[in-house]
Amino acid sequence: MSILIALIPMFAWGSIGLVSGKMKGDANQQTLGMTLGAFVFSVVVFFVTKPTIDGWILLIGLLAGICWAVGQNGQFHGMKYMGVSVGLPMSTGMQLILSTVIGALFFGEWTQMRDYFLGTTALILLIAGAYLTARKDGDKAPDTENKMLDFAKGFRALIYSTVGFGAYMVIITWAGIDPVAFVLPQSAGMLLGASFFAFGKTKLDAGVWKNTVSGLLWETGNISMLLTVQQIGLAVGFSLSQMGIIISTLGGIFFLGEKKTKKEFRYVVIGCLLVIFGGILLGYMKAA
Repeated sequence: MSILIALIPMFAWGSIGLVSGKMKGDANQQTLGMTLGAFVFSVVVFFVTKPTIDGWILLIGLLAGICWAVGQNGQFHGMKYMGVSVGLPMSTGMQLILSTVIGALFFGEWTQMRDYFLGTTALILLIAGAYLTARKDGDKAPDTENKMLDFAKGFRALIYSTVGFGAYMVIITWAGIDPVAFVLPQSAGMLLGASFFAFGKTKLDAGVWKNTVSGLLWETGNISMLLTVQQIGLAVGFSLSQMGIIISTLGGIFFLGEKKTKKEFRYVVIGCLLVIFGGILLGYMKAA
């Protein structure tokens, strides 16, 4: 059952780039709209479950939420400059490296030689898959009307995105807080961080409100991921949640119309298969 719950973020988070791409808006509008949607969702969860929230949970939640806002804002900027079908796989690969190293080495989730062998093999598959989905055709560039494409700017954005997401994962794993009690303070921190990025740049216009839909998707995946990390650990739980690149990569091509050459499309298919195999291996590693 825990593995099934771990797959919910794959579908929820994998759809975010597609939804935000359709809703349009700049990265700050997308981040602010997403956090507004997540905050509304968390308020509903709070009144339904009525968890106990003390000062420690409030502090950790706010801090984690701010770190998340840094990560998400950078990811939206990365997707703007690279496209969803390239930016999100790149972001996923960078997060997988960081989260797996943190979970395995610093939180002691891998204790036997078998864990290191299977985990490292799965990580190699996942990273190779993420790399291939983002690989470009060196012989021919696809025709595109997107004038914003700038790999260097996108990569820089993904660096600070990965740091933000990494800090977020460390905080929630180290604190070991009840996921249900954590949701509302975290979403408040997310909204605070997003407001900082949007201050003086973004108004509460249609572009922001449309992107609240992605916040509902994110919070659904977030609650599932928080439960998963407690049950099966960060290295496995977070890696499984990142398999959403399959949805976002193929969706970016077929749903958002991002152009690929025939060679790049083959890279995408092979990369997605590697990600699937890596995810299956992680699930087996935990269940065995």
